[in-house]
Amino acid sequence: MTEFSNADNQEITKFDRVAQLWWDPEGKMGNLHAINPLRLRYIMDRMGIAQPRVLDVGCGGGILTEALAKTGARVTGIDLSQMSLDIARQHADQHGLDIDYRYESAEQLAQEQPGSFDVVTCMEMLEHVPDPGKVIKACAQLLKPGGQAFFSTINRTPKAFLFAIIAGEYILRLLPRGTHSYRKLIRPHELYDWANVGGLTFMGVSSLMYNPFRKTFTLASDKADVNYMACFVK
Repeated sequence: MTEFSNADNQEITKFDRVAQLWWDPEGKMGNLHAINPLRLRYIMDRMGIAQPRVLDVGCGGGILTEALAKTGARVTGIDLSQMSLDIARQHADQHGLDIDYRYESAEQLAQEQPGSFDVVTCMEMLEHVPDPGKVIKACAQLLKPGGQAFFSTINRTPKAFLFAIIAGEYILRLLPRGTHSYRKLIRPHELYDWANVGGLTFMGVSSLMYNPFRKTFTLASDKADVNYMACFVK
């Protein structure tokens, strides 16, 4: 068992295996590079403070973390894949970015630094832990009053199974095979309920829509489709 109670060793090992691929935009992580400008825009359009203190939960190799740092935010990134964190640190150092990367869980950091962050992001991570509600609660605890939380995940519907897993991983190969387990995907009402229990108020939702013919992503507002993002305030 891992030292972190709300962690899945198989999931961590999975991301350790692909750690070297994080910064190859043409490789198996290329999908994350393609959607990152849309994720960043979604956050920046709703962020109500200049130069915020931001926490990126489940930061992986730092794709979103670096983008946030480049906007002038003071960013901390946490993850439980040590190999991914090593890649993130190396890449940030090479590009002169001052990012505080930590091998730590959201629950652990919430005990150490409650109410410390203006913004918490948790993207494509909730579907990889045993208890997403605990992560969401910890994210809420880490926020200052009035702070904002941004979550993204994949809907648990037949359409999501077809498009995100069958098409995305096995046909179009937008992600490595086995990245997602259907039973771990999260329906919007589940996310909203966990957030509400944690003391967060729902502010809005948008979805990332993929066009397989143009091989491009667009952002659809007020819609929780396959891959969706939601904003909350404490």
